[in-house]
Amino acid sequence: MAEKILIIDDDPDTIEFLTLILQRLGYQVLEARDGMDALASAHSDKPDLIILDVMMDSATAGFQLALSMHSPDPDSEFKEFRDTPIIMLTAIHSTTSLRFGPDEYYLPVNDFLDKPVNPDILLATVRKHLG
Repeated sequence: MAEKILIIDDDPDTIEFLTLILQRLGYQVLEARDGMDALASAHSDKPDLIILDVMMDSATAGFQLALSMHSPDPDSEFKEFRDTPIIMLTAIHSTTSLRFGPDEYYLPVNDFLDKPVNPDILLATVRKHLG
């Protein structure tokens, strides 16, 4: 069975671009346009990896979603996703002077990539986390 990748992004062009790249290599691609859809999809579809945008419903929606999904709280309703790799893919560095990267406590993602992303770099990062 193909590994499942959930793309969470509010930009349909980004979703289409990523889907074409990932499906070509045999991944099953799921999509969500906001945090609520993402959580519903994650619970029902159990993705093997998540590609997550930052700026969606709000400027920090992706940060909040990553914090929820990778919460160390043993009673978290999202504890089953604590070990699901998250690749943050965002254009936030082109819209703000602030710089972000993975941080166990403040930004619990496995990798951070800037948009526009080179397809080879994206695929190498996906493979790194899916084995």
